[in-house]
Amino acid sequence: MAKIIMGVQLQQRIETATDVQDLLTKYGCYIKTRLGMHQQSEDACSEKGLIILEFVDKADKEAYEFETEISKIDNVVVQKMEF
Repeated sequence: MAKIIMGVQLQQRIETATDVQDLLTKYGCYIKTRLGMHQQSEDACSEKGLIILEFVDKADKEAYEFETEISKIDNVVVQKMEF
């Protein structure tokens, strides 16, 4: 059983946010911590966004399923740390 931290970068945030949010909702019971970040100025939001996720203990299978599904969304990059 590993501690799983995942980073999800949305390269076209406005176009991908809805699909990503649907998956975050689907796997919400297995996500312990969720931190979303994007750069913002007074007149516009950044096209890129970054979400950091920490999965609950014993959710290795669900984290793998989430990673597999979210990787299928265009313009989304996923990196995972296990320790």
